[in-house]
Amino acid sequence: MRRVRLKRTVLEYTRCSKERSNSTAPRLDHLFGTILTFGCYTARVRRLIINADDFGLTAGVNRAIVEAYERGVLTSTTLMANSLAFDDAVQLAKGHSSLSTGCHVVLVDGKPLIDPGRLPNLVDGKDRNSFREGISGFAIRALSGRIDPDQVEAETTAQIRKLQAYGVLVSHVDSHKHTHMFPAALQGILRASRTCGVTAIRNPFEVVAANFARLQRGLWKRYAQVKTLHGLAGYFRKAVAKAGLRTPDGTLGIVATGHLNPDLFRNIAENMPEGTWEFVCHPGYLDADLRSITTRLRESRVEELAVLTSADTRTALERRGVQLISYRDL
Repeated sequence: MRRVRLKRTVLEYTRCSKERSNSTAPRLDHLFGTILTFGCYTARVRRLIINADDFGLTAGVNRAIVEAYERGVLTSTTLMANSLAFDDAVQLAKGHSSLSTGCHVVLVDGKPLIDPGRLPNLVDGKDRNSFREGISGFAIRALSGRIDPDQVEAETTAQIRKLQAYGVLVSHVDSHKHTHMFPAALQGILRASRTCGVTAIRNPFEVVAANFARLQRGLWKRYAQVKTLHGLAGYFRKAVAKAGLRTPDGTLGIVATGHLNPDLFRNIAENMPEGTWEFVCHPGYLDADLRSITTRLRESRVEELAVLTSADTRTALERRGVQLISYRDL
């Protein structure tokens, strides 16, 4: 049995009584990290979900995600209901039933599943059949009160229901470009999740330290963007708790998206706090289908796959005492 090191900074005194064990108070471990009890002491441990976004984007991305799960440290993925290689992803999900598969809700970049006429706040003003491209326009509209939660709920419900209709056991939800960090989108996605029986959602707010941004040029701008939006994190936590969904303590890897390499991952692992976290990744193979899609993540997907399947990656996590879990384990 692996020893859990009880450092003074992670010890807290607790009552050791039957009253504590029989308490009807709600569990808080999914909000504040897993607690292991040793006599009258408790120690928080590090748990990590490693989730691949964009399942269904292309056949090459699908193949890489399954490979990262079979040969590497990947534990979960999220499937896009309106994607090019959706049918292929569904078959792979069914063939790997232990792979925790959620819904990657798409509200930008792509086409809606329901009648675009029902989504005037979400579709592009020029092409009334497609969502707006990129997160910037969505963010401006969301922060200025021009995103209707009811429209988000209707489209999200359709996307989750499609996965379920194809036999996918939807374990959790997140969103393309993290649109659910904005309150209006979050409200709609939470309501849709409850309607569809989905019980977990990504916490899109990353706890990052500036030190790893120094390791790679180009990360400072991304770091600043992520920190700027942290003001929305308090609303997120309250809304998710009120809705009764489970969520990790936060995410890791968002700042590193598009720049991940072995040194960056090792630094993230070494600085991972106690608690339950999600590492966000985008593995893939660079093929003709991926080249034909509008995305900034191309060659970087191949590099991420290499990191996820590297023995050094698993070693870095083990040295930090990280327990790999999936969304089903929350």
